[in-house]
Amino acid sequence: MKRRNFIKNAGLTALGISAFGIMDSKSKQLMGFNNLKVNEERILNRIVELSRFGKDEKGHGYRVAFTKGDIEARAWFMELMKKAKLETAIDAAGNIIGKRKGKNPLLKPICFGSHIDMVPDGGNYDGPLGSISALEVVEVLNENNLLTEHPLEVIIFSNEEGGTIGSMAMSGGLSKEGLQQKSQSGLTMAEGIKAIGGDPNNIQSCVRKKGDIHAWFELHIEQGGILEKENVQIGVVEGIVGIAHWEVTVEGFANHAGTTPMNMRKDALLASSKFIIAVNEVVTAVKGNQVGTIGKIAETPNAYNVIPGKVVLGLELRDLSADKIEILIGEIEKRAAAIAKESQTSISFNRQANESKPALTDKKLQQIISTAAKDLGLSTKFMQSGAGHDSQEIARIAPVAMIFIPSVGGISHSFKEFSKPTDMGNGANVLLKAILSSDKG
Repeated sequence: MKRRNFIKNAGLTALGISAFGIMDSKSKQLMGFNNLKVNEERILNRIVELSRFGKDEKGHGYRVAFTKGDIEARAWFMELMKKAKLETAIDAAGNIIGKRKGKNPLLKPICFGSHIDMVPDGGNYDGPLGSISALEVVEVLNENNLLTEHPLEVIIFSNEEGGTIGSMAMSGGLSKEGLQQKSQSGLTMAEGIKAIGGDPNNIQSCVRKKGDIHAWFELHIEQGGILEKENVQIGVVEGIVGIAHWEVTVEGFANHAGTTPMNMRKDALLASSKFIIAVNEVVTAVKGNQVGTIGKIAETPNAYNVIPGKVVLGLELRDLSADKIEILIGEIEKRAAAIAKESQTSISFNRQANESKPALTDKKLQQIISTAAKDLGLSTKFMQSGAGHDSQEIARIAPVAMIFIPSVGGISHSFKEFSKPTDMGNGANVLLKAILSSDKG
């Protein structure tokens, strides 16, 4: 008898009816939230549709910010947002913002999205996945007639690839000088922002203060090969690395290559070669995920028959800890001094002004993402982001979180960039569950 009643009650509950009558609306909505799933096919179709904007004659993408392809893609995306019943507008920085009301208008909004501009000859997933999945979250809520407690905002930031310009403006970091810098389109940032419907003369109007945003979520492809290599489905991002640059000048003495004996040379290029190896040794000697790169080199006088007299190198260090970056550069400078003495050259360091500080993601939001993934039966890995993102700027004013999915072959910023539809669906479902969990908190 007890078993029969249990089965009966279980069946009624599935229909929204408790053993004591009709289930209250809150319980019904909670049940609805728990069963929601994104439409994987719709996400894939929109990725394909968006990829058509800005394609060149070879079929490669050129949707650089402020160009014709970018402007057309933004118009297309705004139409989708409006069809999804989002109150859609462009702010002074050119960011596209779609608002959805919540039950409690006094609560701060939960914001999520990414960007749709790309690097020259870039891929179709870096940025678009997070943007299209953000819109998908709204579509799923609309289709199930579900209303969140918090207002929601889908944000598509302008010119992420050219320096996280839109998100920098929103966090209050875009200066007048920054607006006059040239973008990859050939326009200044101010001219570009105006071309996409923004108002560079009123840039302060888009600035948000700490506390204005309840939480920010960004779904993104990993852009590296760690998740694929370790066969992990979801990356829970612990933070976005800081990036520091130095121009390193090695000066020796340019002299005749045929008449100067080997033991009398002050070869700047030879000293530079030893320095490059030293950088690699210093960076790899320390436990952690830090990276160091010599990515630029210019040698003079650059002739067959002249001993190199001067070499200018570009040094980059990245890590989630600003302190570790300082420790690394300290060790590199010590090695440089020893190399200079041995080679009778001089090595000087000029720290560049364009560095970015590490941005840690919110611990509570990390756990929300991890739990959401595990509830979906997905494997997870806590990891850092070695690339910069809009989330790095928004972290200055709000709790932020990022979700990574695998990139096939670890390829990104390339037309060969690819992520599997199943992985995209997994990431979007984690995003959906994380947003709903944050809404309850």
